[in-house]
Parts: sequence; structure tokens; C-alpha cells
Amino acid sequence: MTDALSLAQALIRADSVTPARGPVFNVLDHALTPLGFAVDRFVAGEAPDGPVENLLATRPGRGTHLAFAGHVDVVPAGEGWDGSPFSGTVREGLLFGRGAVDMKGAVAAFVAAIASTPSTIPLTLIITGDEEGPAVHGTRALIDRMAARGIAPDLCLVGEPTCTRHLGDMMKIGRRGSVNIWITVPGRQGHVAYPHLADNPIPPLIAILAEIEGVTLDQGNAWFQPSNIEITDLHVGNAAHNVIPGSAQARLSIRFNDEQSGAALIDRIRSIALAHAPAAQVTGRISGEAFLTEPGAFSTMIAEAIRAETGIEPELSTTGGTSDARFLSKLCPTVEFGLLNATMHKVDEAVAVDDLSALTRIYAAIIARAGA
Repeated sequence: MTDALSLAQALIRADSVTPARGPVFNVLDHALTPLGFAVDRFVAGEAPDGPVENLLATRPGRGTHLAFAGHVDVVPAGEGWDGSPFSGTVREGLLFGRGAVDMKGAVAAFVAAIASTPSTIPLTLIITGDEEGPAVHGTRALIDRMAARGIAPDLCLVGEPTCTRHLGDMMKIGRRGSVNIWITVPGRQGHVAYPHLADNPIPPLIAILAEIEGVTLDQGNAWFQPSNIEITDLHVGNAAHNVIPGSAQARLSIRFNDEQSGAALIDRIRSIALAHAPAAQVTGRISGEAFLTEPGAFSTMIAEAIRAETGIEPELSTTGGTSDARFLSKLCPTVEFGLLNATMHKVDEAVAVDDLSALTRIYAAIIARAGA
């Protein structure tokens, strides 16, 4: 099954809300094996962030070793679809289904592209079932698996949906980093009529957040927008009007460019918190560091393939959220290019069948250029 539309429909019909397991990987396995790939499927991790199924498919060859990375897990469908979200129905030139854009369509297009290119080109597919979830035992586990097997691609193309208005108008050569930080200010619970016998944690937390709100991390640079700190949650949980609470919590989310690092940002927030509340507890979780693949031969290769198919000169961008490219960029030059992102994660997610066919031809041209 090497037709992009048929393969995308089969992938969509394999319900794979994150973390994906079983049937959706069967579809890929059956498509890749006849194309000469050795398919390695494995399960990584334990609860709460696992287990996660992953697929690593390799085909030897000569020349530049190109990897394609993607995911077959999807976000929950939600309510209000016109039909089943896992039907893979085509209506008026559009293929509908959860994952049509993000990103089963791109996975199908790349596999279909392989079928139309020489079998002598070395290729690796890095496919996880946990990009939309915690992403702990997905691509990172695949990278470990590759290291253990000595698999080292020269270039990596990630099939995330990158385009905004027309297929080919944008590719991603980098992404901002992401860190979440939790601040807990302890107090001492007591009656509001006897404040000297209690210690209210809310005023110092407010002071902490006020100082953080005034922080300007940077002004951005040639490739990245400014880093930003957002307060995403406040919690006291005090049901009684006459009780001073025993603790207060806040959560921050920071999206940062390559002028910052996750660890340094956590340390900076910790210093602010401790200055106002010496007993404050600050913990951080780095989802990924910022990365940039400098414009060069790889991005030019992709741009040429896009331009030849669509006539569009793609914008090189670092906008948007995080993706698994944040892990893969440590292996080799990594660029993201895929379908239009207008309907991803939405009800009635859909891809134009013509775009799916065009993306297949673009991917085939990229494979051919890499193998030249």
C-alpha cells in the first residue's frame, strides 16, 4: 500500500489516541517491509508516562543518509465531528480524520515517496507513538535505540504541519525551548481574626509574580522572537472565608529562544522567589531547549524541492510550539516541513487530497536530491 491517500486513510482508521499502540504500527510495518526496510518495533517505559510503542525502520544504501521523523499518535477527537473522526472519509477533495494533518498525512506521503525513488538511497524512519503525550519514552527512546545500533543519519526531515496558507509557504529551521516551573510558597494556617498566629503565603506569592511579570528576558534576534514568561495557574484551594491558607502555588510556562537555557531560567525564577519567600519551593521541568539549524545546504535542498513543485519560496521560520525536532536536532541538521496546520487538533481536521499528492512529490524530490 504505497499510495499516499490509501495509506493515510488506513492510518487514520487505526484509532491511535496518544500513546499509540498496535494497529497503527501494523499499517506502517506492512507498508515499509515490501520497500526493503528492516522494521524494529519496541515498547519503552512504564506508567505513568509509558508504555509507549515506537518504530525504527532502516534501509541501507549509498550516499547521504536521510532520516524522516514523525508520530502516529493523535490528540483526542473531541465532540462535534461531521461523521466519525476515524473514518478517513474523502468529501469534496478533502480527507477528514484525526491525524490527517498532524501528522499521519505526512507519514503516508513520505512512505509513498519512498516507493517512487531509487532503493539504493539510505533511509531511516523514526516514528513514535508519543509525541502528543508526555514525550518521555518516544523519540528520546528512539534516539537511544539508534545509538545502540550505530544508526547515525546525516540529515533529518520532520513531517510536522508547518505551512500556514498554502502548501510550501513555510518550513521550520528551529524551535524555541520550553520550560514549566512550579512555585509553592508555604505558610501557616490560622484564623483570620488572629493573623499574628498565622503566616499568609498569598502576599509573598503575589510579590513574586509581580516581579516575574516585569522581567524582560531578551529582545529576540535574527531568527527568534523574544522569549516570554506566562503565568498559567494560581492555586490556593481555600474553601473557608475565615481561614488564612497554609500554602499557595503558581505555575509558569516559559518559551525561550537560543539566548536562554532551561536550567538558567529555572535558577532565575528560583532567585526571585527566594528573595520574597525564603522557604519557597521552586521546581522546573524542561520540555526542550531551543535549537536552530542554520540555513545551508539542507534547507536549500528542501526549498528547491518545494519551489519546483509549488512555485512558492518557503519562509524559514522558528515560530510555533515545540516538536520532537528539539531532540533530533542533537543528532544532525534537522528541518521540519509538512502540511497546512490550519485544522490540526481541531474538530473536522482535514487535508486537501491534492496537497497530500503534492507533498508526496516534494518528499520524493528531497529523497532524490539527498541521494544524488
